[in-house]
Amino acid sequence: MRTRVWILAGLLLATFLFPSTAHGDGLIIIDPIPPAGPAYLTVVYHHVQVTIEDQVAITRIDQLFRNDNEATVEGTYVFPLPEGASISRFALYVDGKPVEGRVLSREEARSIYESIVRRNRDPALLEYIGRNAFRASIFPIAPHEEKRIQIEYSQVLPADQGLVEYIYPLSTERFSPQPIEDVAITVELQSREPLMAIYSPSHEVAVTRGGNHRATIGYEERDVLPDRDFVLYYTVSREDVGVNLLTYRARGEDGFFLLLVAPPGDPADRPVVAKDVVLVLDISGSMEGEKIEQAKAALSFALNHLNPDDRFAVIAFHSAVSSYAERLLPASERAGALRYVQSLAAGGSTDINGALERALALVDRASGRPQVILFLTDGLPTVGEQDPARILENVRRQGNPNIRLFVFGVGYDVNSALLDALAQENHGASAYILPGENLEERVSAFYSKIESPVLTSLALDLDIPVWDTYPRPLPDLFLGSQLVWVGRYREARATALRLRGLVNGEERTYRYEDLTFPEEDTRRDFIPRLWAMRKIGYLMNDIRLHGETREVIDEIVELSLRYGIITPYTSFLVDETGRVLTDGGLEESKQAFGAALPALAPASGAEGVTYSLERQRLSESEAAYSGEAISGLRLAGDRAFLRVNGVWTDTTYRQGTPTTKVTFGSETYFALAARDPRWARYLSLGERVIVVLDGVAYEVVPEEVPPVPLPPDPGSSAPPSAPGPSPVRELPVAVLVLLLTGVAGLLVGAGLLLGRRR
Repeated sequence: MRTRVWILAGLLLATFLFPSTAHGDGLIIIDPIPPAGPAYLTVVYHHVQVTIEDQVAITRIDQLFRNDNEATVEGTYVFPLPEGASISRFALYVDGKPVEGRVLSREEARSIYESIVRRNRDPALLEYIGRNAFRASIFPIAPHEEKRIQIEYSQVLPADQGLVEYIYPLSTERFSPQPIEDVAITVELQSREPLMAIYSPSHEVAVTRGGNHRATIGYEERDVLPDRDFVLYYTVSREDVGVNLLTYRARGEDGFFLLLVAPPGDPADRPVVAKDVVLVLDISGSMEGEKIEQAKAALSFALNHLNPDDRFAVIAFHSAVSSYAERLLPASERAGALRYVQSLAAGGSTDINGALERALALVDRASGRPQVILFLTDGLPTVGEQDPARILENVRRQGNPNIRLFVFGVGYDVNSALLDALAQENHGASAYILPGENLEERVSAFYSKIESPVLTSLALDLDIPVWDTYPRPLPDLFLGSQLVWVGRYREARATALRLRGLVNGEERTYRYEDLTFPEEDTRRDFIPRLWAMRKIGYLMNDIRLHGETREVIDEIVELSLRYGIITPYTSFLVDETGRVLTDGGLEESKQAFGAALPALAPASGAEGVTYSLERQRLSESEAAYSGEAISGLRLAGDRAFLRVNGVWTDTTYRQGTPTTKVTFGSETYFALAARDPRWARYLSLGERVIVVLDGVAYEVVPEEVPPVPLPPDPGSSAPPSAPGPSPVRELPVAVLVLLLTGVAGLLVGAGLLLGRRR
């Protein structure tokens, strides 16, 4: 029996930039390799339709493969099943015809995975160790022929105190030679219990709610290499406000937490907070043309979407400041304001200070209502008070805790430092509409999110100490929105949470018991990275408001390196020489960043707006993996790895530290991978890896080295021992394959398409 060569090709792509726990897409192995042409099948499209009804999820997958070889290939399709999933039904169709298969145990799957890793010297399959798999034979695929594969399976999604998690594996598509033309996931969600938070930490999704019990979640991209699994959380509760806790804590370290706080999607009999809205529009000469027309349409949208008990005012400014009325008017009187907005014309200079003073003079400080000011400008202050520091001071003198100042900068000719500070100091947010973007769509979409507040002036109190929490300060809670609050903790125990806020000026308190902060929990490894992104964004904002300090500079560089968060301002950390992984190199990087920062973050202009947008992306992101792919950087679980002289090197490692060498594909190597799922993900990065595990720096090398003792298993009292030589390694490949497949010669794979030539 000849040696068989196994080549992997995924149903979905992954760039390896952000590897995460793979849960089961199918793979293809072609055997033998065609003499010319690609050694894999190309994925043309990948569509997923998911229906979740009361925690029963039915997943339907539709994929199209193309054989770009000049030879006919055939094999076996294998699908690694979701880890820990309760699969009740699994069906596979090829070109519309049902194909029979069987489920492999995790032991069968692991044997296959390890043999492939040894012979192909490709560790990618280590991610799948510990999972069952589905296997089925596939008919030959002729040159340039396409095969449509459809899969359907159902599973029960367990609920943990109202929190439900659904995972669909996208990270196995790393083997496709080209980007997939079309990737789309649609989830139709239905629940008898009211739906509260709907949250994806892995992808930016669109959520459309249909009342309290139905929602549609969508993700779609074109010409993309999917790089991580699709993860969706949703929560159900009959409370006025739902609260759910997620945690991550490695052994012996302080923990991370993520708290989801959300009202239901439909107000029903729950009151919406009445608010006052002051719309302030820059009508200076630079707004002439399409910008002024789009801005007027945006203001009209806001007026038409006032709630019945809301009040409003409209202010326009150029060289002078004017307003539709000298007081706040009830929403029922909007008709005249709509005509006033349409009559506005652009011309003159820009009196930002005067416009802000007029808006603040209209605020009703005694009402207790949220005082929402939407302020839109496309320029720098050119008349009246023009000094940004004095403008900020004037606003502080007139401000009060009920003001929510939301600012929109249009184009690059704005003082983004001033606009960011105005929003930050007045419980609001800043947004920037770049040249070519539709101003009306951006402002209208934003207003839709804040038009119905349900709880304002939020405060969260836990019975255990927490720190480094973000966002800071807490925003108001709006209908259909959710708060994603992240932070650190040390004390491990069950605790209570109190949520306080105002509803129409009256204080409300909600209490939640038995939120458990565990001693160890490493399932949700996205939380540390999301926390670090939020903190870096906060520190970048702190630099804008108060200037840079050495402490802040050091924190940004250290967090960026530790968690692989590479911004346009820290791209220098990705260096093939690995100098940054030495104490001296890290210090040099901090000094270089501090020296360059003033030029990187000017107060105005395109660079200033870019800095604000990057700060915003980091501090407001709900997905832990946003940003562009960076060559030379990979993420695996909670770690980041830099490619240093051809070796994927853990950023917690310091160059020069002695390493314990482990031979790639040895028994020690596989024993490390089997010890902890996180360790398997680290080792799956490549044939040469340096990673710190339980305080020991292991270096995976291609050459033979003596076996080494494994670190002690915290779940076992037995002393660690060095594994002996592998009996499997000493067997000829033909005998190994025969043992694994049986006399029938069937090639069994754990979730793989095992190609075979008859």
